[in-house]
Amino acid sequence: MNTTETKNEATNTTSIDTSDELVTSADPHHPANLIPELCKGFYHLGWVTGTGGGISIRDDEKVYIAPSGVQKEKIHPSHIFVLPYPQEEPPLASKAHERTFLRKPVIPLKESACTPLFWAAFDLRNAYACIHTHSQHAVMATLLWPGKEWRVSGLEMIKGVRWGGVRKTMTYLDELVVPIIENTPEEEDLRHTMVEAMKEYPDAAAVLVRRHGVYVWGPTWESAKTQAECLDYLFELSVKMKQAGVDTDWRPTQG
Repeated sequence: MNTTETKNEATNTTSIDTSDELVTSADPHHPANLIPELCKGFYHLGWVTGTGGGISIRDDEKVYIAPSGVQKEKIHPSHIFVLPYPQEEPPLASKAHERTFLRKPVIPLKESACTPLFWAAFDLRNAYACIHTHSQHAVMATLLWPGKEWRVSGLEMIKGVRWGGVRKTMTYLDELVVPIIENTPEEEDLRHTMVEAMKEYPDAAAVLVRRHGVYVWGPTWESAKTQAECLDYLFELSVKMKQAGVDTDWRPTQG
């Protein structure tokens, strides 16, 4: 079966495969099976409530993306969008009619509003998974660190974070720095400042969005999930430390 977009030049119309072939697999690790499972877990963590947040998994030349504006704990594999990777232009929502799809759901859904931000992680970090959460811990971190950076050091869970999100893991003696960008009315408008932040901070494993949430990526879905969990733990702990008057910039005493 042809699973790509087919354009009729005579009528200037495009037909897109809506079959389930690309999202049907008995493999529990297939992206179309993983995304609903992970979203359900993230929902119970409070990361994707109110239909917010999302995840995208890249599988070689295909990108699997959750739909937008749906109950994240109830996503089904048949709701998943599939796009080819790479694409010449970032898939901005304002140019959705120009996007190339390999597969769309039969029911009228829209691909995640985070799609252009996921693409930044794929293009700039060669990531294979990107997670966006609306975690309250991430939001609180952006409020208590008023500048353009969130920084902590001397905490064991830093060891679960990778340099740049995709390279070797850090140690608890390393200083973990995550850039903070300002929120925008539309999700896709974050792409420009997120790309700038990722370029300015090549060692950053995530980007925080003030009063909004965080984007985290990794070389695999497992790594992205692990780093998202470690970062969320560190956001929560650092907020508690700051509220208790404990210095979040700890360095070992030189003997």
